[in-house]
Amino acid sequence: DIVVDLGSGAGNDVFVARALVGDEGKVIGLDMTQEMIDKANRNNQKLGYKNVEFYLGEIEAMPLGNSIADVVVSNCVLNLVPSKQKAFAEMFRILKSNGHFCVSDIVVKGELPENLKNSAAMYAGCVAGAIQHDEYLKIIEDAGFKNIEVKKTKVVNLPDELLKDYLSDKEIASFIENKIGIFSITVVGSKN
Repeated sequence: DIVVDLGSGAGNDVFVARALVGDEGKVIGLDMTQEMIDKANRNNQKLGYKNVEFYLGEIEAMPLGNSIADVVVSNCVLNLVPSKQKAFAEMFRILKSNGHFCVSDIVVKGELPENLKNSAAMYAGCVAGAIQHDEYLKIIEDAGFKNIEVKKTKVVNLPDELLKDYLSDKEIASFIENKIGIFSITVVGSKN
């Protein structure tokens, strides 16, 4: 298989995927920062893999050809992309027929208080760019994917200390009472 890892960073997930595809497959990492591409290439030089490549580029405009990948993976990156529509459309474009994706991402249910949503800690924690759960799944469907399934859902519990840094006691009570939630989800879908 040919696997593409979006937001590949230093290459950790690429090297895990490389162990699965073996010598016959290929793994491509895509990252938006030159520093991470350089680090990933240094890591790959140490490992000596000939079927691993790293590309500098944006997820919303991937520097990859049409219908090249069997599998696309991503781990807590897509929610940081400004246009989820473009990101999933690009994933659809680079996948071969019968290819599939598996992404882990952060979504929300309910409306996060503005102070919390805009905080640097939330951004670094993959939360600031998160969108509503149902909207996220609709974007995937609108991109053309089929067999969309949430394989795993996990509540992201925010520590009280963090909430107190950004919210008043009244806002914290409302946050808890209204069952506003931040969730880590693992979603799969296919291009039929």
